[in-house]
Amino acid sequence: MKGIAAKVTRGLITGTRLDCVDNTGARVVEIVAVKHIKTTHRQYPSAGVGDLIVVTVKKGKPEMKRQLFHAVVVRQRMPYNRPDGMKVQFEDNAAVIVTPEGDLKGSVIKGPVAREAAERWPRVSATASMIV
Repeated sequence: MKGIAAKVTRGLITGTRLDCVDNTGARVVEIVAVKHIKTTHRQYPSAGVGDLIVVTVKKGKPEMKRQLFHAVVVRQRMPYNRPDGMKVQFEDNAAVIVTPEGDLKGSVIKGPVAREAAERWPRVSATASMIV
């Protein structure tokens, strides 16, 4: 994992469906697990912006469906606070599919990317068209 994780309110639990905003062929993905997270007993693992997650493809190309991939959360609907006092909230929940090392599988990211995800994942920030 690259960079230091920001203190982001984790608004996406296991089972949440996200839009896949890259050009890999996946359209909708579902969170299966959250990597590098430790929770208490009987608590759902949750993810926030910039976290590495394991997803399965629910809608998209037939050869990608029902396979597991690593992904990075780039937007979340639940508001979170930045250290400068600004509250950030996006219109949708979105992720991009990456390799376990953090390299993007696609070549384009549609829509804005949160600054927390861009700072933590250099390949995501290099490909993003807009960083908010």
